[in-house]
Amino acid sequence: MIRLPGRRYVVTGVLTSDSIAWHIARELQLAGACVLLTGHGRSRRITELAAADLPKPAEVLYLDVTRPGDFTALAAAVEERWPALDGAVHAIAGAPPGALGGAFLTTPPESAEAAFRTSAASLHALVVALAPLLHRGAGHGSVVGLDFDGSRAWPGYDWMGVAKAALESVCRYLALYLGPRGTRVNLVATGPVDTVSGRGVATFDALDTHWARHAPLGWDSATAAADVVPGPVLFLLSELARGITGEVLHADGGMRAAGMGTPAAGRGLPAGTELPAGTELPADAGQPADAGPPAGGRRPM
Repeated sequence: MIRLPGRRYVVTGVLTSDSIAWHIARELQLAGACVLLTGHGRSRRITELAAADLPKPAEVLYLDVTRPGDFTALAAAVEERWPALDGAVHAIAGAPPGALGGAFLTTPPESAEAAFRTSAASLHALVVALAPLLHRGAGHGSVVGLDFDGSRAWPGYDWMGVAKAALESVCRYLALYLGPRGTRVNLVATGPVDTVSGRGVATFDALDTHWARHAPLGWDSATAAADVVPGPVLFLLSELARGITGEVLHADGGMRAAGMGTPAAGRGLPAGTELPAGTELPADAGQPADAGPPAGGRRPM
């Protein structure tokens, strides 16, 4: 288990106790760290209720990422409480309804820009505002953002997918320019997670089903927020990852590597390989590669 006694972290993006960021904050506290959360508007009260459910109640500072001045105010509020900051978690994403759900070709430019500002540019603004505090922290600070594979086009994810691709680029440039100061910036890309924000994607169920069927390690969107994501985030925040920056760590059950997903059971295994009792093999699972075309049809090219 990673231990972070006395370390100090700002965690953004907590809405309810189902939020990925809430589970990250919980694991940070269990590792011995101190945590400050952020919230804004009417939802800040909901965040405060979730903060009270942490192992140790956490204070919720104000941050509206659509207001540039809030980042400076957040840094000042953190400095009033702590002389230095050891890390931060960026778990903020959002897009207007018209930027999601299959309307990609007709999305108004202002909606696409809003998705970019909220989901990608906010990482830059957060890190730059907190950079002086992070530089004073252990190892000069580490920032981890939450991501969803931005290298592929996902039906219905639309301009949020574009924003995630931008987020990954922002991460690399922050790593480039902050590396000489010793501050690290990385991302953790997850599969579909059953949260309030996740359910805001119209194609969530289809993505979830695809992951559950094809991820090599399997995928359970109902438990991923608690069981899968916090560990990689804590690793990247810790000094175990002191040589890592500008990277995207995929905690997605292996989907990033699988492409089309897992093969049918037994396909590609050496002859004589024993499979668990009850495993059903496809009709051509044991057919060697040079056996010629299947009976009654051509071999696909």
